[in-house]
Amino acid sequence: MRYFLHIGYDGSNYKGWQKQKNTQNTVQEVIEKKVSQIFKKEMTIYGCGRTDSGVHASQYIMQINVDQAPDFDLKYRLNKNLPDNIAVFEIREVDDNHNCRYHAIARTYDYFVHWNKDPVLMRYSAFYEGIQLDYDLMNKATDLIRNTRDFRPVCKRPDVYDNTLCNVSECRIFVNEQEGRLRFTITSNRFLRGMVRLCVFFLLKVGTGALSLSDFEKILTQEIQSEEKQPAFPNGLFLSKVQYPFITFQDSHQLIKMLKLGLEE
Repeated sequence: MRYFLHIGYDGSNYKGWQKQKNTQNTVQEVIEKKVSQIFKKEMTIYGCGRTDSGVHASQYIMQINVDQAPDFDLKYRLNKNLPDNIAVFEIREVDDNHNCRYHAIARTYDYFVHWNKDPVLMRYSAFYEGIQLDYDLMNKATDLIRNTRDFRPVCKRPDVYDNTLCNVSECRIFVNEQEGRLRFTITSNRFLRGMVRLCVFFLLKVGTGALSLSDFEKILTQEIQSEEKQPAFPNGLFLSKVQYPFITFQDSHQLIKMLKLGLEE
């Protein structure tokens, strides 16, 4: 039997999602240990994709395989045993051939920025003190991203992919000038390593006037290369939605709902 688990996590103290040989304290590693303890045997869990060190998720989908349906409340048991920075929201049975990674048709990331110091936001929003932004230019830059097909210029490791093509269906910014906050949201059928944080880096460069809109377009079309390419801070980034053609998950993570307040239509 196969189950998809809708989880959320605060990635601040984790070295990303994926378990690695030379890296300890990843989200996958922590959950895998707890699942193995609960089922009293070695268990392997699989995730819908990677998130980098310090990045959060409000809707991350993982899968587990079991021989038979558990005779206990698995959601309750997991939440009781997992640390406070990881929560299980839903557990749904799926067909054995459904794969949480390869059958996802779209993922959405939200990136939060604030420029007035606020201790409540510091953990979950990237602080760029006193930054002055041209929102009109940034909106035009998001149009350029949405119309791009090959995202090699905003990929940290293009060499690990057979191709760097992505179909971006949504790419927008929402601004609350009164609160000094901004949300960048992007939806695509796939994402490359570092892609969202590099997009934010270039958007902020355009917004501050450090990079012209025409040069950003030339970078995206690979007419020129950027001399500087530094991913935006990880703590502002959330994986916020994963979509499948055969199942829909609830939008149940309260933290990202609060962060979106004032940054929606």
